[in-house]
Amino acid sequence: MCRRPKIPAVLLLLVLLLAPALAAAAPLDQALAAEVARTAAATRALGVNIVELDTGETVFSHNPDEPRVIASNSKLFTTATALDVLGPGYFFETRLVMRGAVDQNALHGDLGVIGAGDPQISGREYGGDPYGAFRPWAATLRARGIQRITGDLYLASGMFEPTQIHPEWPRDQLTDWYEAPIASLAFSDNCILVRVWPGQPGRLAVVETVPPVPIVRIDNAAATTSKRRGTRLFVGRTGDLLTVRGSIDAGSGPFETWVTVPDPVLYFGLGLRAALAEEGIAIDGEIRPVAQLPGAVWERVAVHRSDLVTAITTTNKHSQNFYAETLSKLLGAIRCGEGSWSAGTRAIEELVAAMGAPPGSVHLVDGSGMSRSNQASPRAITTLLRHMFFHPAGAVFVQSLPYGGEDMKSWKRRLAAPPYRGNVFAKTGTLNGVSALSGYAKAVSGKTYAFSIVLEGSRIDAHGAQDRIVMALIDNG
Repeated sequence: MCRRPKIPAVLLLLVLLLAPALAAAAPLDQALAAEVARTAAATRALGVNIVELDTGETVFSHNPDEPRVIASNSKLFTTATALDVLGPGYFFETRLVMRGAVDQNALHGDLGVIGAGDPQISGREYGGDPYGAFRPWAATLRARGIQRITGDLYLASGMFEPTQIHPEWPRDQLTDWYEAPIASLAFSDNCILVRVWPGQPGRLAVVETVPPVPIVRIDNAAATTSKRRGTRLFVGRTGDLLTVRGSIDAGSGPFETWVTVPDPVLYFGLGLRAALAEEGIAIDGEIRPVAQLPGAVWERVAVHRSDLVTAITTTNKHSQNFYAETLSKLLGAIRCGEGSWSAGTRAIEELVAAMGAPPGSVHLVDGSGMSRSNQASPRAITTLLRHMFFHPAGAVFVQSLPYGGEDMKSWKRRLAAPPYRGNVFAKTGTLNGVSALSGYAKAVSGKTYAFSIVLEGSRIDAHGAQDRIVMALIDNG
């Protein structure tokens, strides 16, 4: 008879202590493995990494170390770096200055504006009034007795590089709002609202822009029809020529679309001039975009301030490319002394290296993810997420992300039922053939996880597949 070997008492005790944890881990691993296998079978490539935040332990992974196109998950890196470098108490400050003498209700001299990379000078924060940020400036000028400026309006935008369109962005989408040009002086997201109204049947439609400034020339050949065929309009821009074609039904309401502007700094100047005119202040001279203000004697008149936290929240919750790209260039200007994409992404990758992401696991060329050269591994993304969760600005970062059941676009229905509602904070990323979802999930056990799911070439509902993996994590984690 063979004798049964004795199990050392210490080992036996260790097994007994670990048994509950091992038993608990098995359902989680099995549930995740099943959903990941189901998704992997229907995709060209899939990467998954899931980390328990408290311990830092990787609880599940599937091809976690291969860098992949991450689309708008790039914004996680951009906004995290902005919070780390600038701090949540940072404010953008765009300054209005003047030179010359005031006499008989006129400034006999010039106005100037010094850009600071603020993406928020728009109607978004002013109840839809595009000139809302400029009206306090007008009030300050009136308080100084100024109703007329005899000189010019100088616009200093040298904080950022002259290149305003990234060389790797799709050239066939440059007039779409999500590819707005990037400058340190920006107005109304560097987009103009084109509104098309039906005219009389058989006549041309009526085209207007909001705000009504002459940044584009309008070529309108859109017809008004009474045949109730529905609205079929094309709105496009080539240079400063805005083209409107097609037809609009006579009984319909207005058709609206946002179009990028060809010259954001000039657009800022036109908007400021129009706003001042509405407030009874005229500028006689020209609008003069410059890198730096000429001369040395300029007096501060007013400052427009807006906060970084609001900008980061808009960036992540609305996936606002324009904000992300502005933050990227701002990071380059402040961290590296150069307001360029190359300097901005260098600042971001410095943070990635400092927080311990594997070398070569992240490569970024812009701040929003419009370029397909933006790549990161799922493990690098969860490393960032864990780092930010325990960061002094971690609460701001987490709360800037959309959450399951939030009344906003697809998130209103996505992961919206208990126990998922309010327990998933995550950022989506979408390009043709690419879908990413990365963020935080709180399981029914109370444990919190960072996860990243990046897939390519899906033949299934990508969002549904990602959601099932997150649901398995919450149900069994």
